[in-house]
Amino acid sequence: MSEVKVNKISPRSGTTVTLGDSGDTFTIPAGVSITNSGTASGFGSTGEVSWVTTKKTATFTATAGEGYFCDTSGGAFTVNLPAGTAGNSFAVADYTNTFQTNNLTISPNGSQKIGGEAQDAVLSTEGQSAYFVYVDDTEGWKNVIDSTSNITGQPPFVTATGGTITESGNCKIHTFTGPGTFSVSAVSNCAANNVVSYMVVAGGGGGGWDRAGGGGAGGFREVKSPVTPYTASPLDGHPSAPNRVTVTATSFPITVGAGGAGGTDTQPGKGTSGANSIFSTITSAGGGGGGSAPTSQPGLAGGSGGGSSGPGTGGAGNTPPVSPAQGSAGGDTPGALHGGGGGGATAAGNPGVGPLNPGTTAANGGAGATTSITTSPVTRAGGGGGGFSSGGSGCSPFPGGQPGPGGGGAGGPYPGGLGSAGSVNTGGGGGGGSNIPNASPAGNGGAGGSGIVVIRYKFQ
Repeated sequence: MSEVKVNKISPRSGTTVTLGDSGDTFTIPAGVSITNSGTASGFGSTGEVSWVTTKKTATFTATAGEGYFCDTSGGAFTVNLPAGTAGNSFAVADYTNTFQTNNLTISPNGSQKIGGEAQDAVLSTEGQSAYFVYVDDTEGWKNVIDSTSNITGQPPFVTATGGTITESGNCKIHTFTGPGTFSVSAVSNCAANNVVSYMVVAGGGGGGWDRAGGGGAGGFREVKSPVTPYTASPLDGHPSAPNRVTVTATSFPITVGAGGAGGTDTQPGKGTSGANSIFSTITSAGGGGGGSAPTSQPGLAGGSGGGSSGPGTGGAGNTPPVSPAQGSAGGDTPGALHGGGGGGATAAGNPGVGPLNPGTTAANGGAGATTSITTSPVTRAGGGGGGFSSGGSGCSPFPGGQPGPGGGGAGGPYPGGLGSAGSVNTGGGGGGGSNIPNASPAGNGGAGGSGIVVIRYKFQ
């Protein structure tokens, strides 16, 4: 190998020395220093650092001219600084965004200073990075760049866990049949993808006792995001901004309401209202309990109202009010007749209007709402059927009122029939119990069906 030894290279003319031709490579061995007494183009300048890409996880001594990625996820530690001279530099960055939990300490050499103080500096902000240059012995290391923001790449879709997860095309569907948590770990860089579709159905009300009203269905609320293709119910609330839920990277507790208990021969005998279901800012109200004839109890108000027992009025639906309405009213009973049907998500319960004799028809519950948010069309939140009444003992058996489509329970048949329960996870109202001339404690109402929460979003 040829070797050339010189003390100085001077240009033949002018002030510029050109080394080699374009495309040539010059290798500078490690440990060789370059003194910048003028302008050395291409060799870097005072105050620049080269980043060490092997992360630091424990206390170490920094080298001037280097930057370090510091991982404090396993615990706080210290960066000890070398003796600084004017123009030296170093930098640090929060590798795992944990400085706020486990601090990084910067410790100067001997009596040297950081920002004019001969004290340690502590970095305690999540995602912080800092760049220091040694100026002089008065100020020591000066922080010339300090970033307290944490810029990360964003995925194009939502990422989440919780409930039972299924897929339909480009959508994920999270189904909660009981309490849980919808945990969002990442949101989309496209705002439209962060508006999720949902269906929130509350617990149905229980049917009443003895010639009783059917339980009202649990409140039914739905929003269909335009980015999640499926056929929504007529109650799609997306056009109204307050109904929309835009998720963020956080945890959303899910409440699934239980169905209300059916009424018994313990006075006053009315059914118990169902419990609310909740997702984020959306609350669906529990269905109203059905009324009881012996104590002339009207139906209770709720997501959908409970049917009355005669004489009386059905409970109001859509209580408290939202738009679109989350349910319908329960059926009235003008006289001492059959129990009124419980209200459903899309239709009121039928009134109990037949005379007190065989051959009449008990009141049916109101219809629920049908949506394909879980892929196939399913009807939920139907009202419970009313209980049958008759003119006295010895009459032939007669059926109770039919449940509204959507998981409601049937009304009890005469004589002494029990109202059937609403189906689980439909929010259907329980059926009202029938007339009990010779049978006790028959005629009890059926329990309401529990609710359900479904969340759907685009994931690819």
